[in-house]
Amino acid sequence: MNNQIPAAAAGRFTFPGTSISVNRMGYGAMQLAGPHVFGEPRDPDEARAVLREALALGIDHIDTSDYYGPYVTNRLIREALFPYPRHLTFVTKIGARRDDKGDWILDRSADFLRRSVEDNLERLGLERMAIVNLRMGGPEDDIAEPMRAMRRMQEEGLLDHIGISTVDMAQLRVARDIAPVVCVQNQYNLIHRHDDAMIGALAGDGIAYVPYFPLGGFTPLQTEELNAVAGAIGKSPQVVALAWLLQRSPNILLIPGTSRRAHLHENVSAAGLTLAAAHKTRLDAIASLH
Repeated sequence: MNNQIPAAAAGRFTFPGTSISVNRMGYGAMQLAGPHVFGEPRDPDEARAVLREALALGIDHIDTSDYYGPYVTNRLIREALFPYPRHLTFVTKIGARRDDKGDWILDRSADFLRRSVEDNLERLGLERMAIVNLRMGGPEDDIAEPMRAMRRMQEEGLLDHIGISTVDMAQLRVARDIAPVVCVQNQYNLIHRHDDAMIGALAGDGIAYVPYFPLGGFTPLQTEELNAVAGAIGKSPQVVALAWLLQRSPNILLIPGTSRRAHLHENVSAAGLTLAAAHKTRLDAIASLH
């Protein structure tokens, strides 16, 4: 353990208008569930050990959702970590459910959103959520009505702060007209660079940007340029890709997921990797090649 890079090496971030400060290297709990984020994990003991190891490495920001499993990751979190240390921040997301076949069913009705927050609270053993992300389906979705439902729950004390996920700039503007937004969670990585402008705009306002699928998701990043840079500095492509995200902008928070402690250590090691300017420039150009 003494040779492990701590999560704190990536620096800290304070969500705007809050007292919540976290290490920029966090952990995403999605992969603790079974294959395709459905059902029980292959090794529940290892899953719980990963969560405890994450805290030992200094991670104090865990991203989760009741629809991972469904209900699996929140149960494992409570089994492994309750009672929670005071500094630990949970962020959940709502706006979808799973059917019996494991399909993802979007639902942003006010009643469902409320039930989802209440279910997260019950399964995690919390009285209120620190941050809840409203998960949208894409730029075609109307965000106004579900954001008003989020604001009502905030006013009632079910959640402290609101984030939004899978949104574009137009939806972000509508959402912020209704209630303060402390974070945006969208797909973004070395190749998926469609949110470059959004990241800059959010940074200017001090709002966190949390990329999901930072390593490509269910189809891992495959690029000769990334492999070449990783080989030149003696690190894995995954660690280099995470380090690039941390250096991309100071408002980027990482939540890479894993169900194995060895992989967790590898991910967190990116917190201590500073890329040379020449390597970063080479990585910056990857998106234009794909």
